[in-house]
Amino acid sequence: MPQPAARLSVFTESVIRGMTRLANRHSAINLSQGFPDFDPPSELLAALHKATDGPHHQYAVTWGAPRFREALAKKITHFTGIPVDPDQHLVVTCGGTEAMMVAMMTACNPGDKVVIFSPFYESYGADAILAGAEPIFVPLRPPDFSYSLAELRKAFEQRPKALILCNPSNPTGKVFTMKEMQEIAALAEEFDVYVITDEPYEHIVYAPGKHISFATLPGMMDRTITCNSLSKTYSITGWRLGYVMASASVIAQARKVHDFLTVGAAAPLQEAAVTALEFPDSYYDELLASYDNKRSVFIQCLERVGLSFTRPAGAYYVMVDISPLGFKTDTGAAEWMTKEIGVAGVPGSSFFREVENRYLRFHFAKKEETLLAAGERLMKIRQR
Repeated sequence: MPQPAARLSVFTESVIRGMTRLANRHSAINLSQGFPDFDPPSELLAALHKATDGPHHQYAVTWGAPRFREALAKKITHFTGIPVDPDQHLVVTCGGTEAMMVAMMTACNPGDKVVIFSPFYESYGADAILAGAEPIFVPLRPPDFSYSLAELRKAFEQRPKALILCNPSNPTGKVFTMKEMQEIAALAEEFDVYVITDEPYEHIVYAPGKHISFATLPGMMDRTITCNSLSKTYSITGWRLGYVMASASVIAQARKVHDFLTVGAAAPLQEAAVTALEFPDSYYDELLASYDNKRSVFIQCLERVGLSFTRPAGAYYVMVDISPLGFKTDTGAAEWMTKEIGVAGVPGSSFFREVENRYLRFHFAKKEETLLAAGERLMKIRQR
């Protein structure tokens, strides 16, 4: 019998979604896969019902329905100052995951190299391999997950085609500083490298931090391929609406990749999401305040249990140090915690290129009562 492609042997299915299945089997509180247990805004749900009654059940324009792209362009320009032409600078994708795959396949030829900071969101390595590219990993070192500029330069000296920048970072919650971003920009310009950014947590950055879209840095718009989604900002992870933003010449190529990957995102969902893209600034202020409160609630739970953790500056994840629990592997710790404690996290090793068994990643995109219930269950760890 013929064998499947060899490249598929070097990575697994998603560990995150595997932990969700384990959580479901054991009735655990699922703090592994990062989706809310609360509804999207009521105005958005009303728009969805209206859209399903309208004439939006056939293909939209492949690279995005015009109304959606127009609203998206206005929203991006409002928050970043980047002048976005909805017909030239955007491709609407089936979620941020497809956006990243489109960006990778647009930027890289087989055999090219791609710089990836480690720890990293699990799909980045797989994206590179599926595109035929070779990952070069640069470590981000706890507790602040900073990088060594010398190590980063050494990676650039290997002549990569692109660098992936997740900001704010999943899994660590790191928000890259202006100094760090300027260093990355300088290296990208010196070595003529694309920067593929992943920015779905752009509106979840805690004071005193501030989100800076990489494409806004001087000279970076032409070499930045920005990937984003509506999933986290509007609590619609199941809608799978994402996008790629880049220069017109890059988008002209990205449209080809997207067209033959998925044809297009769901037409009625794009129509409904226009309502969200037109929300006032107060919505984003309230979103951030809500997540800041959830962060405080969950961190207080961890402190009561006596677990060490890294305080996130953005996004909605916490890396918890489980080394004092005495498990040989973080996978063993995650499975035990799901089955015996009733709270599911993700083994940190699924995000690290380096051998690292110290961490579990938990998320706090849940109702306050869910987080408090998780905290009560975690208190049983003290009896171990």
